[in-house]
Amino acid sequence: MARTATLALALLALADPAPRGGRCFTITVVDETTGRGVPLVELKTVHGVRYYTDSAGVVAFYEPGLMDQSVYFHVSAHGYELEKDGFGYRGRALAITEGGEATIRVRRRNIAERLYRVTGAGIYSDSVLAGRPVPVEHPVLNGLVFGSDSVVSTIYRGRIYWFWGDTNRPSYPLGNFNVSGATSALPTDGGLHPIVGVNFTYFVGDKGFAKAMAPVPGPGPTWIDGLVTLRDETGAEKMFAAYAKVRQNMETYERGLVEYDDDKRQFEKIVQFDLHAPMHPGGHSFKHTVDGVEYVYFAHPYPVVRVRADREHLIDLSTYEAFTCLKEGSRLDDIQFDRAAGGQLRYDWKKNTPPMSFATQAKLIEAGQLKPGEALFHVQDPDTGNRARPHNGSVYWNRYRGRWVMIFGEIFGTSVLGEIWYAEADTPLGPWVYARKIVTHDTYSFYNPKQHPMFDKQNGQMIFFEGTYTRTFSGNADATPRYDYNQIMYRLDLADRRLALPVAVYDVSPEDVPCRFTTVPHLRHRPPDRPIAFFAPDQPGTGTIPVYVRETGDGGMVLTVEPQDSRADRPAAAPLFYAVAADTKEPPATTVPLYQFASDKPPNRAYSIDESWSKPGYRRSDQPLCRVWRNPLAVRMPP
Repeated sequence: MARTATLALALLALADPAPRGGRCFTITVVDETTGRGVPLVELKTVHGVRYYTDSAGVVAFYEPGLMDQSVYFHVSAHGYELEKDGFGYRGRALAITEGGEATIRVRRRNIAERLYRVTGAGIYSDSVLAGRPVPVEHPVLNGLVFGSDSVVSTIYRGRIYWFWGDTNRPSYPLGNFNVSGATSALPTDGGLHPIVGVNFTYFVGDKGFAKAMAPVPGPGPTWIDGLVTLRDETGAEKMFAAYAKVRQNMETYERGLVEYDDDKRQFEKIVQFDLHAPMHPGGHSFKHTVDGVEYVYFAHPYPVVRVRADREHLIDLSTYEAFTCLKEGSRLDDIQFDRAAGGQLRYDWKKNTPPMSFATQAKLIEAGQLKPGEALFHVQDPDTGNRARPHNGSVYWNRYRGRWVMIFGEIFGTSVLGEIWYAEADTPLGPWVYARKIVTHDTYSFYNPKQHPMFDKQNGQMIFFEGTYTRTFSGNADATPRYDYNQIMYRLDLADRRLALPVAVYDVSPEDVPCRFTTVPHLRHRPPDRPIAFFAPDQPGTGTIPVYVRETGDGGMVLTVEPQDSRADRPAAAPLFYAVAADTKEPPATTVPLYQFASDKPPNRAYSIDESWSKPGYRRSDQPLCRVWRNPLAVRMPP
C-alpha cells in the first residue's frame, strides 16, 4: 500500500497541468481608443471553452494540447466588438506558445468606458497567473466576498464608507443578508486613482467573512439606501440610512431609519416608520441648499423627496416634503390635483403628500387623469424621440457642466434592466427631458447605478459610476463566471460630443416679443422663473452648427449661424447655443424649425418655433434660421 501511494504522488507531481511562472499565454483585450484593458470580454474557442478577461483585460490561457497551436477565439462583450470577417465571425486566431502573449483591440460602442470589477473574487486573477502587476492590495479575494448587490456610499469622518446588499461567500450558497460594508481612503488622501481601482478594508467577522452591518431584528434580509452623513449640534458627523425588512417574495414589511454606531461598527435601528406613509427616504441622497436652508434630497432616480438636513427632521416623516402636483394631504387612491383658477397644474413642495414619481406619472397619463404636456418627466433620446422608462439612479451637481447630472437605469428597454442613460438639468427637479444611452448589456441586468462624485476628475469632466451586474431579472440562465452578482465601475467623459444634449433655452424677453434668450451658464444667478422657448445644446455635438448672438441695444438680440466677427484680429464670441442646419435632409425627429421675424421698430428681431406667431409690424423669414429641439413641458419649472 505504501509503495502504491508513493507512486501515485509521484505521478501527480509529474502530471501537474497547472500553469506556473511563464507557462501561460497571456491575451490582453484593449480598448482601441484608450488603450486600456477591457474587463468582461468573452473569448470562446471553436469547441466552446470560454474565458473572461479580468479587470485588466487579461486572460491567462493554458490548455494542455492547445499550446504551440493556432487557436481561434470568438470575441464578444457588452458594448464592445470586433469587426466581422468574410463569414460573419468576430474573432481572432492566435499562435499560442508557452510564455507568449498577444493583444486584441476592440471597438467600444458604449459611450461610457468599462474600467474594472469592484467586488467579488478573482478581480485580477488572470493578471496574477500571468505574473502581471495589479493595482489593488487584494486582487483575488477580499473579505471572503464572492458577490454583492447594489452599492450605497458616502464620505464619513474622512473616509469613503461603502455598503452593499445581499453578499455571497465561498463556503456556502447562503451568505450575509444584513448588509456588508467596507471603507477606503479618498483619492485625495492616499486612495487609489479611481481609474485603476479601490482598496477596500472590509468590516469582517471572526471567520474573516464580511459581517452583518445592519442586523435589524426580524425575519428576512435587511436592505439599506438613502445613506447620508449629517452633523449634530456639536459639529460631529453622524451617518444614517433608511432600512427595509424584506420577505422572501421581495415584499417590504417594515421600514425605518438606522444610525451608525462607531463603537459597535454597525448600524442600529433608531426609528420605525409607518409603512403606509405617503413618502419615505430612499435611493441615493445628496445635500442642497435652497433659500439658505440645507436639505437632504433622495433621488430614486428623480429627487422629488426632501427633508431638512438634521437628525431631528430626518427621523420625523411628518417634516418630509414631496414635489408633486397633488393637493396637500391627498393620496394616490384618491387623486386630487392642485390647479390654479385657470386650470393650470401647480407643482410644488408639499408635506403629507405622495411625490410625483415617474411610475405615478405614467399611471395617471394612462388613466387619462393627466395630460402628457402636464407631465414633469419626459426623458427621451434627442435623435429619435424614443422615450426611456427610468428605474433607479443618482443625481449630483457637476462643476464641468454647471448643471445637475443624472445617471439612471432603464426598465424594459432593449434589455429588461440592463441599459444606463445620462441626462442633465438646470435644477435638481429638471427640466429632465433629453437623455443619451451610455451603456448597454445584451440580455443581462445592470441595475441600481450610482455615481461617485468624490471620484470626479478634471473639474468634473470625468465622472465615475458603478452598478450591479447580474443575470437576475434578465431572462438569461447563463451566469458570467466571477462577474455575476457584482459591481462594475465605468468612466464617462462629459466632453464626448455624443453627450452634447439639448438643454433649456429660456425666453427672458422684456416684453411679449420673443427677442431675448439665454441658457443657465450665461446667468450669474439661479435659473430664471421664465418659460422655456426651446431646447438646444450649449456645446458642440455631432452634426450641429453654432448659433451666435449680437446685442441690438433695444433689449433684443440678433441670432445668426455665422460668427459675429470672424476677422483674424477679433475672434468671434462664443456661441449662445448649437443647432441643426435648417436644410438638413434627415433632421433629428425631436427638432423643429426656429423662425426669425423682422420689424422696422425695436425690438427689430423676434424668434419662435411657432411659424404662425404674429404681431403687427413683424414679417416671418421665408426659411427658418435653423432647427432646435422642441419643449414638451407645458408646466413652468420652479427656479
